[in-house]
Amino acid sequence: MKILRNLISKYIFGPEKNRAKIYKKVKNKALKKGIFLSSTSPLYKDIAKGNITGLTVPAFNIRTLTFDTASAIFKVAKKTKSSAFILEIAKSEMKYTNQTPEEFALCVLAAAVKEKYKGQVFLQGDHFCLKDTSESSVKDLENLILKSIEIGFYNIDIDCSSLAFEDNIKQTSNLLQFIKNNQPQGIEMAVGGEVNSIGGANTTPEQLENFLKNVQGLSKVACQTGTKHGGNVLPSGEIAQTNIDFENIKKLNLITKQYGLPGIVQHGASTLEQSQFEELNKAGVLEVHLSTLFSDIVFDSKYFPKELKEKMYAYTEQTFNIEQKGASSYLQFIERFRKKSLGIFKKQIWQIPEKDIKKIKLELEEKFEFFFKVFGVNNTKDLVDKIYT
Repeated sequence: MKILRNLISKYIFGPEKNRAKIYKKVKNKALKKGIFLSSTSPLYKDIAKGNITGLTVPAFNIRTLTFDTASAIFKVAKKTKSSAFILEIAKSEMKYTNQTPEEFALCVLAAAVKEKYKGQVFLQGDHFCLKDTSESSVKDLENLILKSIEIGFYNIDIDCSSLAFEDNIKQTSNLLQFIKNNQPQGIEMAVGGEVNSIGGANTTPEQLENFLKNVQGLSKVACQTGTKHGGNVLPSGEIAQTNIDFENIKKLNLITKQYGLPGIVQHGASTLEQSQFEELNKAGVLEVHLSTLFSDIVFDSKYFPKELKEKMYAYTEQTFNIEQKGASSYLQFIERFRKKSLGIFKKQIWQIPEKDIKKIKLELEEKFEFFFKVFGVNNTKDLVDKIYT
């Protein structure tokens, strides 16, 4: 629908004064079409009770071509009768992709309308990080939370894992209560916590128990089990195979069940081997976050304009030259940092010819179809509809 694409273009690149009106127009259109922004809390409660098994909920981070990528997701979802999936954006991604919560929601809802999708749409604020306990940092995060809730992000993952463990517990508890105090009437928001930093030391059963004893009321909890955001990039630019401790995952999942939770959340997973996704599902992981793979598909597609990519790489090299010292090769550096150029070149990416966008979307659709199948998401529409009616 060119009308929807034009509306989004006006929102992103037009006068700021028109944005609220455009978002309201698209949101109302979505509601009339039977598209509802929802919390995963009712679904996760059913999983925790043991009423639903064999399901791992994929959470798709969309960093670029948000409208088109979301369209690809909803197209596959409609084809496979799938509803148990999340569309999300992290606090850090909002910054370097230049996407506000409202813009992200607008693109997602417009995509659902375009694909004639009906039912629940789960928007999630991913890695809502607190890296220090200063009053200004806490206030900034609380403001982001309020803004996100107002837009319809009824799923929020708090991430205080970079703090000392006791501070993590304290701040996660405070922010959890803050969210509960500000959730809309009639909606129980799904709130996650994070025990250890992704890419750091693996979470132990003792750490998880200590965390859950002291942070009560969470819907889910993220643990570190061997992954790293963006994967372990080799000097060749390729991603090394990740060693995941599946036995530890099983132990951690059992602990969450003892505390009435549905399972653990796995971050940094999109660069794993295909067989490892199957193992995550078999190990009982509740939710898997997938991000880097999709922006890599866009960058590496032969349909992505070569000249634009060269400009983005040149910008990356010039802007992040100091950080390049941490890389042992140009290819390793580019693979790590090219995502930081997405917001700067947002308009040029938006203007990629439609025929090329369609080809890129086909590549994305293939991956989304794989994830829906491997995580047991296919044919969940009736299940989800029943829970939310």
